[in-house]
Amino acid sequence: MAVVINQSVKRMKDRHRCHWAKTDLAIAYHDSEWGVPLHDDRGLFEFLILEGAQAGLSWETILRKRENYRRAFDNFDPKRVAKYDERKVAKLLNDAGIIRNRLKINSAVQNARAFLAIQEEFGSFDKYVWQFVNGKPLRRKRDTPVLPHTPDSDALSRDLLKRGFKFVGSTICYSFMQAVGMVNDHEPTCFRYREVAQ
Repeated sequence: MAVVINQSVKRMKDRHRCHWAKTDLAIAYHDSEWGVPLHDDRGLFEFLILEGAQAGLSWETILRKRENYRRAFDNFDPKRVAKYDERKVAKLLNDAGIIRNRLKINSAVQNARAFLAIQEEFGSFDKYVWQFVNGKPLRRKRDTPVLPHTPDSDALSRDLLKRGFKFVGSTICYSFMQAVGMVNDHEPTCFRYREVAQ
């Protein structure tokens, strides 16, 4: 039985993945979440906040702190985060489990308020954000390099900034779009490229 399990684990490790999925944590995230179309508003809010928190840092750092973020930010409930006051922000600034950056923490609160305004206007954040790719994931073409941003992420960034969001530059927006499956940026040789496309 142990031999069968070991062979199965080896097969999983031997699969061709995107070049950045090297650690166990990154591989688990890559294989189960990254690039999978996401339509749940709570999940979209989580990625929006985490991508902003990542600015200037590695995604691996954020993945390691993800559970701490979920605890600290009330499981990314935008209604609760929108009500955070200075006392709560001060508490978050003392939380070693997250990135203790005042601008990023304040932006999460501001973004929660702007997020709720979009839900009110469009019925859901999902409906709003997916319109930037006409409701269907964009697909990376073979032999095309991954760019830090695209015209679609430029448009999303401009609109979010206009609506009062912070830490939503075009590069952050493109990372968000990759994470939530608005674009399938798995390398064409990666085993997830076809799986995610289906």
